[in-house]
Amino acid sequence: MEAHAVKVFPPEKIRNVALVGHAGAGKTTLAEARLYRAGTIPRLGSVEDGTTVTDFDPEEHARGMSLSLALAPFAWKGFKINLIDAPGYADFVGDVHSALRVADLAIFVVSAVEGVEVQTEYAWGIAEELGVPRMIFINKLDKERASFDRTLAQLRDRFGAGIAPIELPIGEQASFHGVADLFRNKAYVYDSGQAEEVEIPESMSEQEHEVHDSLVEGIVVADDDMLERYLDGDIPSVEELERTMASGIAEATVFPVVCGSATGPIAVDRLADFITELGPAPSDRPPMTVTAGDQSVEVFSDPTGDPLAFVFKTIADPYVGQISLMRIRSGELKPDISLANSRSGSDEKLTKIATMIGKETELVQSAPAGDIVAVAKLGDTATGDTLAPRNKPVTLPPVDQPEPVLATAVTARTQADEDKLANALRRILAEDPALRLTRDSETKQTLLWGMGEMHLTITLERLERKFGVAVDTDKPKVPYRETISRTSQAEGKYKKQTGGHGQYGVCFLRVSPLPRGGGFEFVDEIRGGSIPRQFIPAVEKGIAETMTDAGVRGFPVVDVQVAVYDGKYHSVDSSEMSFKMAGRLGFKAAMEQAGPVLLEPVSRVRVTVPADYQGDVMGDLSSRRGQLQGTEAAPGGMQLITALVPTSEIMNYAIDLRSLTQGWGRFATEHDHYQEMPSHMADQVVAAMEED
Repeated sequence: MEAHAVKVFPPEKIRNVALVGHAGAGKTTLAEARLYRAGTIPRLGSVEDGTTVTDFDPEEHARGMSLSLALAPFAWKGFKINLIDAPGYADFVGDVHSALRVADLAIFVVSAVEGVEVQTEYAWGIAEELGVPRMIFINKLDKERASFDRTLAQLRDRFGAGIAPIELPIGEQASFHGVADLFRNKAYVYDSGQAEEVEIPESMSEQEHEVHDSLVEGIVVADDDMLERYLDGDIPSVEELERTMASGIAEATVFPVVCGSATGPIAVDRLADFITELGPAPSDRPPMTVTAGDQSVEVFSDPTGDPLAFVFKTIADPYVGQISLMRIRSGELKPDISLANSRSGSDEKLTKIATMIGKETELVQSAPAGDIVAVAKLGDTATGDTLAPRNKPVTLPPVDQPEPVLATAVTARTQADEDKLANALRRILAEDPALRLTRDSETKQTLLWGMGEMHLTITLERLERKFGVAVDTDKPKVPYRETISRTSQAEGKYKKQTGGHGQYGVCFLRVSPLPRGGGFEFVDEIRGGSIPRQFIPAVEKGIAETMTDAGVRGFPVVDVQVAVYDGKYHSVDSSEMSFKMAGRLGFKAAMEQAGPVLLEPVSRVRVTVPADYQGDVMGDLSSRRGQLQGTEAAPGGMQLITALVPTSEIMNYAIDLRSLTQGWGRFATEHDHYQEMPSHMADQVVAAMEED
């Protein structure tokens, strides 16, 4: 990285803005248009051509969509706007959580063609939960089938009365060429991206006045003094209206709607104006509650306070190393500052501070509270960590990530890959906290968990491209178990003579079923010394190892009581080993006679769907041998369906549910219990295992 003269902006001149919405709504194109209009880039890139600033990974170029968040800061009329372009595809919602966690304003980009789509609603719910102020940019008004009125009606229907248009389009579809400003009663028409201020067309004057009056009335009711004056006939000034609306935006009670076209470009310059004029500065946002030891304290966006930074995204670069994107919550960061990681306790020296534009970085000499910066090569810092002075350690709340729902088993393709796999996976997981890596001790598989099929595919592609590690994948195995259905008895005899001391041990065992969840019980019923006391633990050990290794059907055994009630020994040839082997042989023999059955895991599944899909989802769960437990109303007009479903039936449920509900359905699972599997299905499982 080479140093450039990058201007440092005071906190009150900084705006941190997340671009969110459904895939294809035009977020990345809008970011590109904004960078171009600000003079940050010399030419407009294209998503289709893979030339945009914020979509720079080869995987993004190949698919023509954003797959991870990217920064796009630019200067505009004395302000610095830190744009955070968040992906809109469902599999990459983890980065939406991260973007909204550090944004002071969320711009929801909504297509005037497709309207309000599923990921728009999902992101709105996150922003609402976090209390993030919101604006809406209705995009693509120049496209065929675009409708401002239809989209506005959808916004009001989905998000409530706070939706407030402050612009109206002039024309629509092919005739769209400008916007009417409801604050100033002026129109702005565009030619090749350049605006000309004109009078509002006579044809839409009546509509403009009607919407203008409604807007003014909606604003003045928020201010008692202004309302009283308004009722007395005193019309508030534009500045007063904007100031009151800005207050409502900061409080996340008013959500202004603007419009335009990112490809035109039409009115994208005005969007930047609105961000600077109406959007909150970091200091306008409420203080953040942080943990300081065993106390909770409030942290304000104060450039004179103690330096405090929150890492919201990690980029694993194979050449530069780890790049940490962080929001400065308090104080000021300068090169060579040393801070402590509140999680690990390790000291971190921030050698260089940079601003990041797409994949490019520019060094800065300082950055105040409220700004977003990039720092490379931190030793022990990951996404969600807090950096603070060692003598004043505090911890900011982490980014809440959704639980991953789809898994694939991964193994290194070659020995060379095996040697690099662990480190590569560690770095790829640091980059994307929405991923999980688990080791199933029963199936002996390493499982990589993600938010969907594309999420896992992209992760494996990046693993090979960035770190040169190729892996093979397989379906996750279901951790079946075995038990017995009746009591039986058997002899376990181990005899071996090879010269010198031999091996001799005999035990008589009785196996009995235990209630589900009973585990393993060992009962010593030996009387009279038929087996010497010192050899009894060896019998138990042999049984326990056999239960863990595999029963008669090849799976671990549970819920069994085993009693040793008789046996034989040899004064010379008996040993712990001989009785351990006798225990193993006796247990297997008794199992075969005790009606062995296969147990399958059952998951508790909670599915959240719109009411329109409730019947379809319930029917689908029933077809998967699910037992419906109930339904209840969920926030946002959704329905929560709870069911107990065999785990084998929902291994690919993330894919199936998305298809069944057009992407609206979401679910979470947790292991609930084991149950006996139907015999014909158990036979199929055993046969499939033998084939493998």
